[in-house]
Amino acid sequence: MAVERLTLSQARRIALAAQGFADARPTGRVDRRHFRRALDRMGLIQIDSVNVLVRSQELPLFARLGPHPRSLIADATAAGELFEYWVHEASHVPTAHHHLHRWRMAGIHKWEQYWTTTKRRPGYLDEVLRRIELDGPLASGDLNERVGKKGTWWDWDDGKVALEHLFWSGQITAVRRPNDFARVYDLTHRVIPAHVMATPTPTEADARKELLMLAARHHGVGTLTDLTDYHRQKNPPCKPLLDELVEEGRLRMVQVEGWAKPAYLHPDAKLPRRIEACALLSPFDPVCWNRERTERLFGFQYRIEIYTPAPKRTYGYYVLPILWGDSLVGRLDMKADRQNRTLLVQGAYAEPGAPAEQMAPDIVRELHAMAQWLGLERVSVAERGDLASTLRRVTGQYALA
Repeated sequence: MAVERLTLSQARRIALAAQGFADARPTGRVDRRHFRRALDRMGLIQIDSVNVLVRSQELPLFARLGPHPRSLIADATAAGELFEYWVHEASHVPTAHHHLHRWRMAGIHKWEQYWTTTKRRPGYLDEVLRRIELDGPLASGDLNERVGKKGTWWDWDDGKVALEHLFWSGQITAVRRPNDFARVYDLTHRVIPAHVMATPTPTEADARKELLMLAARHHGVGTLTDLTDYHRQKNPPCKPLLDELVEEGRLRMVQVEGWAKPAYLHPDAKLPRRIEACALLSPFDPVCWNRERTERLFGFQYRIEIYTPAPKRTYGYYVLPILWGDSLVGRLDMKADRQNRTLLVQGAYAEPGAPAEQMAPDIVRELHAMAQWLGLERVSVAERGDLASTLRRVTGQYALA
C-alpha cells in the first residue's frame, strides 16, 4: 500500500488547524460554548504555577479565544466538566475522559516516598482518606505533618505524600484554591459527576488506544512519540496498538517531508489553505510543549530557562513563542508588572528570516489585547533583542482603550 506524503508546510497547517488556530476568534462575548470548543481542540490544559505573567493554563485559552472571562476554567470545574489529574504533567482534563485514565490510577505507585511512608506508618493513608470522608475537603497544609523548615522543592511531608498517592490512585481528586493555587482534595465521587463515574472502565489496551486516537486528533498528524507524549504514555506498549489502529483504518500512516520516522494522520484532520493566526504561546501550550516536535515541525528551537541562572539565560525567564501565520517567528520574554499596571516585554527576538516589519503590528495588537485582558494599562517594550526596536516603534502607535 502506497504511503501518503505530506510536505512540511502541510503538516504544520494540519497541526495548527487541529489545535484550533484555523478557527476565527470569537467577536462577541466569550462564554462556556467557546471554552468547550477550545478544549475540544486541545483535549487538556497543562497546569503550571509560575505567575510572572499569568498562570500558564490561562494562556492557551487566550491564544485561541483572545480576551475572555478568566473564570472559565474554574467555572467548568465547578460545573463538573473538568477534573485535575497527572496526564501531560498536572492537567485540567475533561471529566468525560475520566474512564480512560483509570488504568493508570490502578497501577502500582513507583514513588519511593510513598513506599517509605507506608512502611514507616502503616495504615496512615487510610487515616487520611477517612478524615476527608468525615471532615470534608482539605489541603495538604491542613494535615500539619511537617516538623522543621521546608527544604527542597519536592520535600514533601507525610501528609502531602499520602494525599498525592490518593490523588494519583483516583481515590480523591482536587480543585485549585484561587488565592494561593493550592490543591484542595476531596473524595472523587463527591467531585466527579455520578454519570461519569458510572461509565464502564475499559481495558488498559482499549483505553490506551482511545488516548492515542485523541492525541492524533489533537495533533492532526504526529509520530509515535508525538502521540504517546500527549498523555504521557510509553512507546513500547503503544506501538502494537498504533499498528492495530492503522490496520483498523482509524489512522492513516503518512510520510512527512524531512521526518525520519513515519507519522500518523487522523482521518478527520483538516488541511486549510492558510493559517492566519497571531498568538503568544504558553511554554506549556500543546503546540510547543514537545520541544523535539516543535523543532521538527517549525524549525524552532525552544527551551524553558526558568531554572537557568539569570547570567546563563539566552532569551529570558518566561519566554513565549510567537505564532504568526503557520510559523513560529520569534519569542518574547514577558512579565506582568501589576504594581505599575504594565505589561512588560523584557526581550523580543525574531527568528532568522522572519519579516519583522510585517508581523510587528499584529504582535503589538496581541500585546495590547493581553494587557487589557489582564487589567493592565500599558505595554512597555525594553531594548533587549533584535525585534525590540521594531516593536517599540509600532507600540507607540497604539493606545489602550
